[in-house]
Amino acid sequence: MPTSFFRAPGKFFRGNLHTHSDMSDGKLTPQEVCRRYQAEGYDFIALTDHFVGLFDYPITDTSAFRNDRFTTIIGAELHSGAMENGYLWHILAIGLPFDFTPPDAPNFRSVKGSESGASIAQRARDAGAFVSIAHPHWSGMNEADARSITAAHAVEIYNHGCVVDNDRGEGFFTLEQLLNGGRRLNLIATDDAHFNTPDHFGGWVMVKAMENTPEALLAALKAGEFYSSTGPEINDIRLGQGSIEVDSSAAATVIVQGQGTSMATLHGNSMTTAQLSLERLEGSPWLRVTVVDRAGKRAWSNPIWL
Repeated sequence: MPTSFFRAPGKFFRGNLHTHSDMSDGKLTPQEVCRRYQAEGYDFIALTDHFVGLFDYPITDTSAFRNDRFTTIIGAELHSGAMENGYLWHILAIGLPFDFTPPDAPNFRSVKGSESGASIAQRARDAGAFVSIAHPHWSGMNEADARSITAAHAVEIYNHGCVVDNDRGEGFFTLEQLLNGGRRLNLIATDDAHFNTPDHFGGWVMVKAMENTPEALLAALKAGEFYSSTGPEINDIRLGQGSIEVDSSAAATVIVQGQGTSMATLHGNSMTTAQLSLERLEGSPWLRVTVVDRAGKRAWSNPIWL
């Protein structure tokens, strides 16, 4: 089943996939960023400084800050070309090699004739990275822009920094446009932390892996063996004949969404197991689960293709 990783061997590791340091426009040193995330109970982060000439195209080396309880995945936020609105592309690349060839991106303004977003995303994936479309709402990304990034593994559907600073932190509309076109993409929640506003410790991924190493985590990300959260836990998802069961931490609402308006919703008090009929989702090629707790915090499954 698409959700079998919940019961597979291994454990869940909590991580943030979108983080900045003073190697680009963040406030803190890479070492201090790693220290703070570990102190907050995270198992790993990817430090994704802005890959532009203004900062000498950094791919920040955080390997020295790994220890027996915390690890890092090397990455960067890539920029190149211009979307249809004229603004620079933002592409997350997690697991990027240090010798990745920079584009012509001297600063945060697009350069006419420079490499397209689709091209740099494909180069990153070919180099072994887990690739995600970053903050599509904040970027003003339209559907044609999103469809052009055929190398993406995921769409950033929750960006805590954008939620805090400009209320443009969601990406579900972009994700579902792509899902409805048959694109098998997953979703990630992140911080986009710079530590100059309250933009940290708000959104994360829970990755199921045998060990907390960069290699195991990256493989699990590419395989879709994770869910995303701002608080609740998802412990299992079981598909039955015409129904779905969701095990989670205490939930006030569990929602199953599908193509178009198809959905099912269950409200309750401190639910830890919820069973929902899939009658209203009949015919949808995919579904995804949202768990909402009493404080309004959410967790999201990756899409399940039926």
